[in-house]
Amino acid sequence: MTKTNVKGVAAFFANDGPLAKALDDYQVREQQLDLSKAIEETINDKAVLVAEAGTGTGKTFAYLAPALQSNKKVIISTGTKNLQEQLYQRDLPQVKQMLNQEKQTALLKGRSNYLCLHRTKINEVSERGLDKDVLNEFKTVMKWANGTKTGDMSDLNLLKEDAKVLPLVTSTIDNCLGKDCSYFEDCFLVKARQKAMMADIVVVNHHLFFADLALKEQGFGELIPNVETVIFDEAHLIPDIASEYFGENLSTRQLNDLLKDLSKLQKVQLKDANQLSECAQKCLYAVADFRALFGQDPERGNWTQVLKRPDIKKQITLLSDELNKLNQVAQLNIGRDKDIDTLIEKLNTFDERLNLFLRDDHKDVSLWYETSKYHAILHLTPLSIAAQFNKVTQSRDTSWVFTSATLAIDGDFSHYQGLMGLETATTKCFDSPFNYQQQAMLCVPRYLPEPNHKDMKKALINICISLIEAAKGRSFMLFTSHHMMRLVAEAVSEEIENAVFVQGERSKSMLLKDYLADSKSVLFATGAFWEGVDVKGDDLLCVLIDKLPFASPDDPLLQARLDDCRKQGGAPFFDIQIPQAVIALKQGAGRLIRDFNDKGVLVICDNRLVTKAYGSKFLASLPPMKKTRDLKIVEDFLSSID
Repeated sequence: MTKTNVKGVAAFFANDGPLAKALDDYQVREQQLDLSKAIEETINDKAVLVAEAGTGTGKTFAYLAPALQSNKKVIISTGTKNLQEQLYQRDLPQVKQMLNQEKQTALLKGRSNYLCLHRTKINEVSERGLDKDVLNEFKTVMKWANGTKTGDMSDLNLLKEDAKVLPLVTSTIDNCLGKDCSYFEDCFLVKARQKAMMADIVVVNHHLFFADLALKEQGFGELIPNVETVIFDEAHLIPDIASEYFGENLSTRQLNDLLKDLSKLQKVQLKDANQLSECAQKCLYAVADFRALFGQDPERGNWTQVLKRPDIKKQITLLSDELNKLNQVAQLNIGRDKDIDTLIEKLNTFDERLNLFLRDDHKDVSLWYETSKYHAILHLTPLSIAAQFNKVTQSRDTSWVFTSATLAIDGDFSHYQGLMGLETATTKCFDSPFNYQQQAMLCVPRYLPEPNHKDMKKALINICISLIEAAKGRSFMLFTSHHMMRLVAEAVSEEIENAVFVQGERSKSMLLKDYLADSKSVLFATGAFWEGVDVKGDDLLCVLIDKLPFASPDDPLLQARLDDCRKQGGAPFFDIQIPQAVIALKQGAGRLIRDFNDKGVLVICDNRLVTKAYGSKFLASLPPMKKTRDLKIVEDFLSSID
């Protein structure tokens, strides 16, 4: 039974309300209150709202208050697992306590985040085949597994985020045995799902939401319970994530895992069926030979074009043939072991998907591939999810809220609405409460070379050095390419005494920790630090962006969307590339001012902002900072900050 002494969000955010009593020096933020009222109204009316909430609006509390006060089952979906855990462990309990609520809440992650008892047992039996490092990791997992109640791998602090053992002790949609698994009753994922089914508020992330939605559309989804309200935070990330799950993909890593599992199980469960392992081994060789046909370095490209290569066509056909032979041998052993039967069924699904990528009659999709050091993934991605997602929002008796600090282009939501099929949604823009005129300065330096000119590197080096000296470190240098980032970082580090941290040297969390621990340090980074990073106060006084973040025209999925836009009579550069770049620039710029007392400078080293007509679109979408083109004024401003 829910207890609450507060009715409505207006009372919650009032000067004498629960929030004011819990926070020192609380002042009502009109933007936060108005956003919360709009969300409250959307929930009550079972409507659709697209809301941009500028940095500092306080959108998390703005949606948690109406969500908790409604008598409806709510899903809150965040952009990343880190934000998901922060919301569940910090923000949600705070608001729940302020409202004196007893509503049940649940945190639900994707299956690969939970210990899989079945896969752990398989690999325990054959652990002799593991190398020393992986074996030590496996033993660490086994020791932890004896005491864990949730099976949540993030609780195992002794394990690295990218530990090689993880695929051996967790499952994917392709190798999970589901209800046919011998450990189904004890499955940690099943228990987490059951808790979510009973909860009033369920916190997920976008990847999990759309993975389950895609399964639901096929009649199989059951991860996320049916709800009456869905709230998407960091909603600008959804179009790309949703596209992935409304399409198809085939990963050689997952195929390898299935084949290896089959071999291990055969040696334990069906010792007289050696032909199964022999066929599985031939499939593994075929997979390895397929990956070897691509370059050693990671790459992305157009699958339709690559499939025209005789060696690729021959090898992918050979792999399909080997999978068929494996299936023929498997048919002789059907019914002898439940787990092996399930694995064979999964492998048949892989073969069906493989044939999908051999066809040439696809429409309105992009067929592309990407490779890592050891593996390859084939993707079939729809060029637009608008029609599919519109059908989802219209066919359910559900309230939908989409919010982020970056959804509009100069106050216009039409680009985002078009991507998502939300043309009839209510749209609202809530400006940041920060005083950008007093707190921040924007500079596009004079006399810059063109972005791709050979002299640009030297210009960036000189500008970085002068900014770092003026700010006494405390700077983020954000780049659109890893190559330029490394070149400039290396040159700058030789000229300054400040500690220089560079993305790629260690994990994102460790880099940020090291940066914050050294008050005179500087961080060089690319896309990973353009969003989801919250550094307040004097720890960050300067953000440099090397150039406008246009997506690489070589990206195969972008190429396909640009071609489709042309066929539809559109202007790809203005309809797709500029809106994408504006949103990305807003995200990068948003790292600078994170609190009411913050001060700082945003320096964008791209003269197209002032020389090209489209530059006004970018400038109009940025916060209303003081503007200058004189680096000396910037240096003086930075030097004046205590």
